[in-house]
Amino acid sequence: MTMNLPRSGSELGQYPDGGGAFEQLHPSVQRWVYSRGWSKLRDIQEQAVVPILAGEDVVIAAPTAAGKTEAAYLPICSSIVGEETTGLNVLHVSPLKALINDQYQRLEDLCADLEVPVHKWHGDVAQSKKQSVVREPAGILLITPESLEAMFVVRGQQLPRLFASLRYVVVDELHVFLDTERGQQLQSLLHRLELLLRRHVPRIGLSATLGDMQLAAKYLRPTGKHAPRLIVGARGGKELRLAIRGYKDTGPAAANKDDSDNHRVPASHAIADCLFEKLRGTNNLIFANSRSNVELYADLLREMCEQRRVPNEFGAHHGNLSKEIREETEERLKRSELPFSAVCTNTLELGIDIGNVESIAQIGSPPSVASIRQRLGRSGRGEGKPAILRLFVTERERNPRTPPQDLIRAHLVQCIAMVNLLLRHWCEPSSDQALHLSTLVQQVLSILAQLSAAHPQPLWEALCRTGPFEHVDQRTFARLLKSMGTNDLISQDASGMLMLGAEGERIVNHYGFYSAFVSAEEYRIVTSGKTLGTLPVDYPVTEGMYIIFAGQRWLVLAVDGHSKVIEVTPAATGNVPLFSGSGGMIHDQVRQEMLAIYQAEDVPAFLDSTARSLLSEGRQSFRQLGLNASPTLQMGNDMLLFCWMGDRVLNTLCLQLANSGFKSARDGVAILVENCTQAALTEHLRVLHAAGLMEGTELAALAKNKDSEKYHWCLDEELLCLDYASTYLDPVGAATTIASLLMRME
Repeated sequence: MTMNLPRSGSELGQYPDGGGAFEQLHPSVQRWVYSRGWSKLRDIQEQAVVPILAGEDVVIAAPTAAGKTEAAYLPICSSIVGEETTGLNVLHVSPLKALINDQYQRLEDLCADLEVPVHKWHGDVAQSKKQSVVREPAGILLITPESLEAMFVVRGQQLPRLFASLRYVVVDELHVFLDTERGQQLQSLLHRLELLLRRHVPRIGLSATLGDMQLAAKYLRPTGKHAPRLIVGARGGKELRLAIRGYKDTGPAAANKDDSDNHRVPASHAIADCLFEKLRGTNNLIFANSRSNVELYADLLREMCEQRRVPNEFGAHHGNLSKEIREETEERLKRSELPFSAVCTNTLELGIDIGNVESIAQIGSPPSVASIRQRLGRSGRGEGKPAILRLFVTERERNPRTPPQDLIRAHLVQCIAMVNLLLRHWCEPSSDQALHLSTLVQQVLSILAQLSAAHPQPLWEALCRTGPFEHVDQRTFARLLKSMGTNDLISQDASGMLMLGAEGERIVNHYGFYSAFVSAEEYRIVTSGKTLGTLPVDYPVTEGMYIIFAGQRWLVLAVDGHSKVIEVTPAATGNVPLFSGSGGMIHDQVRQEMLAIYQAEDVPAFLDSTARSLLSEGRQSFRQLGLNASPTLQMGNDMLLFCWMGDRVLNTLCLQLANSGFKSARDGVAILVENCTQAALTEHLRVLHAAGLMEGTELAALAKNKDSEKYHWCLDEELLCLDYASTYLDPVGAATTIASLLMRME
């Protein structure tokens, strides 16, 4: 299917005869523009000149390759060129070392004739080059948040001199930092830098377009008299070619039957066949969601190349691979004369320069609408080139034991919902409610390492009252300091001054301190003393709940959050659904769109014949199961509750049901309630609606797997509950959902 997407900010105006944006650039910068053969500035570039030269905070939002870097740096360089200053002029923070390396080359090209020095600073940069910057700080410094943190800790006394002439802060890939511990760390570092310099430093954020750009602006400058200026690339004109391809999987049991019908190709092989046929001979990115899927499809595609005796044009790219292998894959993508496709996780989602990519393939449901938008921005970057997106969705063959969640084809419908929202220019808004207490612990340690000692009151003032941890009140902060003291991270002298404790000294002096985040921890699943495997668990787990693992449902007997062990026993309750989620926190709007798709009759033009058939089956089952009239479904002795709300609401309802004595679990897109009738569930929801749900922190106390962030281990139970509730629960949304459910159930 072909349609239009937002254009990459290239509805351009001619250079004005005088007085326009171009005329305000420094003559040396104007000459650079002319030397590149540009006949005009792009729209976002023209809009950015005046506010950046005026020292305003600015967010420049547009898809990949829309000219955001030049939009920022043409006026920045015009402002700093020729200045005789002592100290760095621009601090450019980027989320990845590879992005820094790319931007370094681009900025060197711009700054070479302007005599503006450009430096990069990260773990792979030689110490001699870093020492050179320290001796003679000037120009532009490209750095990661972790390396900036290290500068505060190791070179805290030198920072006033290094940044004495700082004119601008640029945050690259701003959208990547939203709603993350790393983003909170960066916010804190930028705030601390301004406190150190005792002045406001203009900030410029470079971002992909988001559903609510005001939230991106609030992240860039949380406080201040004036909100950042928003410059968003114009929509219209960019062609999108889109297809969702459906596949039926017979499942492992059917694959062992010896009959003529079993000679069908497994879904994974059929998908690999299509990828081989459609992608070979061009450069592409194939997003496979998990590392295991990356390895599976990379191996299948390599095997196909060998069987056909043709050069292998496919490789793997994910975080567990060595730096050398990842860089080799990136280099092969850049070589336009040699076609190559990378099967990857989100490691290639960001704007690393990998040249022109012909198309994007997505195997399975994407993590979010924002993720599709970001990935799609990697395709169609050449002039007149369309962006191409292929999504591959697998659903299970139906049989008498197929669970309802598979009968309604929830996997396919979620993909359609996300594509519909993408085409309507919607994506998930960021949330600013999370407390980020783990990162607050790190920032307390960082400041004490920088200053040697600090009093609690100004520490709270700097980090919380005027800083990025605005939702942390004095009582909570005091409790956090006490918890840190109990674990010997900090100590307090007779005058009340705080300093690093013995354990705090050890942590700060370890190279791993500068990172605010850890990889998602996996829980070991154990039954009768036997380890079944490991599983990352990002939803609340309590004793008596069910989890799905290795195609089977298990009853949770015990959860050890410290040792990361979940003890289980086989559960007799029904078959498990094939599709249990997409690896991310699904937003309310996505599930509401899914419900609208079930209730509609139209068939999207971007579905292939199998996907159309699967959608028809899903809608038919939705009606036959009565889900168009009721949100509940009796399944033997158990109930399925279909709320059609996001994961934070489902998490809250599961914990509330567990607190009320019900054995329940997240079960695909539904909540499973064991040994329950509709009458009993309706009555219980009525009671909850009248009495009100428990507070989020009370519900969080029921979850046994709250220890998920880097410094959660040093927080007491009350603080863990506060942090967990602020991130994973939504009592207000759950209460509204219960009221809506009762209207449909009674």
